[in-house]
Amino acid sequence: MIKAPRGTRDLLPGEIEKWHYVEKIAREVSEIYGYEEIRTPLFEHTELFQRGIGDTTDVVQKEMYTFEDRGGRSVTLRPEGTAAVVRAYLENHLNSGPQPVKVYYMGPMFRYDRPQAGRMRQFHQLGIEAFGSSDAALDAEVISYTYDFFYRLGLRGLRVEVNSVGCPQCRSRFGEALKSFMEKYEESLCPNCRERLSRNPLRVLDCKEQKCRELLAGAPSIYDYLCRKCSEHFEQVKSYLNLTDVPFEVSGQLVRGLDYYTQTVFEVSPPGDGQGSLAGGGRYSNLVEICGGPATPGIGVAIGLERVLLALQSQGVEFPSVKKERVFIATAGDDPAGKLNREAMRLLLELRRCDLPAEKDLLRRSLKSQMKQAGRIGAGYAVILGMDELENGTVVVRDMLKGEQSEISRDGLTEYLKAMVQIREEIFWKAAEN
Repeated sequence: MIKAPRGTRDLLPGEIEKWHYVEKIAREVSEIYGYEEIRTPLFEHTELFQRGIGDTTDVVQKEMYTFEDRGGRSVTLRPEGTAAVVRAYLENHLNSGPQPVKVYYMGPMFRYDRPQAGRMRQFHQLGIEAFGSSDAALDAEVISYTYDFFYRLGLRGLRVEVNSVGCPQCRSRFGEALKSFMEKYEESLCPNCRERLSRNPLRVLDCKEQKCRELLAGAPSIYDYLCRKCSEHFEQVKSYLNLTDVPFEVSGQLVRGLDYYTQTVFEVSPPGDGQGSLAGGGRYSNLVEICGGPATPGIGVAIGLERVLLALQSQGVEFPSVKKERVFIATAGDDPAGKLNREAMRLLLELRRCDLPAEKDLLRRSLKSQMKQAGRIGAGYAVILGMDELENGTVVVRDMLKGEQSEISRDGLTEYLKAMVQIREEIFWKAAEN
């Protein structure tokens, strides 16, 4: 039997409804904050990620799914969303319109990584990007958006870490100082950090190995190398965040794994250890220019939806049922001429055209088996149609929750069911609110 590739998984009925709910909240929050949806291709020219993410990053060097198409062009399944959105921003001349441009995206990303809980080779991200403003208030907005999204889902106790990695000049000076400091302990560093020290010293700060973290205790501080402009910007970000309800903390060792970040960076993590961050983002004031456009400030965040679902499960957050009440149409008795089946089909189409989810028996089962099937699919009402009902112009409607049934005029069935479904949905949402 052929199985799904390692690091991928199927999202099945019963679980996908949770994804629908998370995506619904994401769209609602994005609309509230003024972000419009954008959809980019699943694969791009490899050069976009090499230039945009950075040749020295782990993503480009080790994790990308890159291949040649039939025309001999190198293409890559997108490992993240920002570079692709920047390309779309430039290619479609969004930079020529009113600024700032604020967009959001949701969809699959691909990285060749070791599969584990919350880390898949095909994973899904929600992200927002904003272009055209260097105002520190926008930094606070993006962080607030992220925290608000999690809060509306029901997540609590989140840890929000904020830092500044400065402009390229600040980073360069700090990188040299950090490299000089860490070279004294090079032999004690883990293999990854020894490699990072030569090609991207700031990534040493991101190491999770206990030994490396202990060695960093006396390392230089980024705040000693921030230029005046970057330092003032970071102070403004913190000042704006203090006006929100976001409980943040400043973390001098926070860096992001992509080279395009400048100034503000941040991460949001669940309480406890082991799952990793739920979201991460920051400013990228040079990325648009790197991708071939004019110098344009930008900022964004990416949120891992698999990790969000795990965090919701870990905190015992219950998902509201968003399914509409379903109707099942059953036929009773012999039907040699197919009259009952045809009438059941007419009923099915009529209910569906009135936006009532409806199904009918498709296996010619007995009435008893049909009613069991109605229960299995969670139908709120069953419409039972027999030869007597067909001749009398009536149907029997059974309330599956109450176990009660009544005879209803065939002509008034649709309006009756619409009214009953509406009453039941109002009762459900009132209970959910309480």
